[in-house]
Amino acid sequence: MVKQRHPRFVDDEDSEVTSLEAIARGPSAEQVAEAIRSGICPSDRFFDQFFPYDLQRVSGQHWTQLSVALRVAEWLTGASVKSVVDVGSGAGKFCVAAALASRCSFIGIEQRPRLVEAARALARIFDVDDRVRFVEAAISHSVVPAADAYYLYNPFGENLFGSAERLGDDVELGLERYERDIAFMEEFFERAPVGIYVIKYNGFGGRMPRSYDEVIVDRAMPNMLRMWRKSRAGAAAW
Repeated sequence: MVKQRHPRFVDDEDSEVTSLEAIARGPSAEQVAEAIRSGICPSDRFFDQFFPYDLQRVSGQHWTQLSVALRVAEWLTGASVKSVVDVGSGAGKFCVAAALASRCSFIGIEQRPRLVEAARALARIFDVDDRVRFVEAAISHSVVPAADAYYLYNPFGENLFGSAERLGDDVELGLERYERDIAFMEEFFERAPVGIYVIKYNGFGGRMPRSYDEVIVDRAMPNMLRMWRKSRAGAAAW
């Protein structure tokens, strides 16, 4: 179980960070990593300080919270999962944090070059780049690799956001893209081998095939966290 936050790694999440100098007063990467490995969940701000400042500012909306990443790491360990793909990995927060909390290997798929660069830097900072790597690409059958488990934190939702909430206009976004990517993931999960796991945080916009059983649900997180396992060969109907 994830332990209660230790006072050393907690600050006022509601206070406003007004300077880079204030951010720099947080614990070191080594201290944050040791806390996570020990089962302590630090403040997200202490982890986010290792992103470029513009990515720190959007972390609360776009990146997985540490409490969620650590809970998923517990589930992965309990299911003896060895390899995980994060679909829409952003700046790499989930992959790096979950790698610190488990022995799994992670591949993040992200279409924005600047986010891939930040994610790779984060993996180096936390010294998990031997088990965490990031692929710069939009999702497709040739890109999404085989794995024991797949993690999705509403990766296609940005297509429906207004311009002020988006990370930028440097990639294709919109309803057509949203529907196309969801259809791809539904088909991908339908064709996936029996035994794989799918972990969804705040969903992914589509539906799981009937060949999957929901095995764990956590309703205590800010959004619904669910784990599914493919238990039988895919069916034609949904």
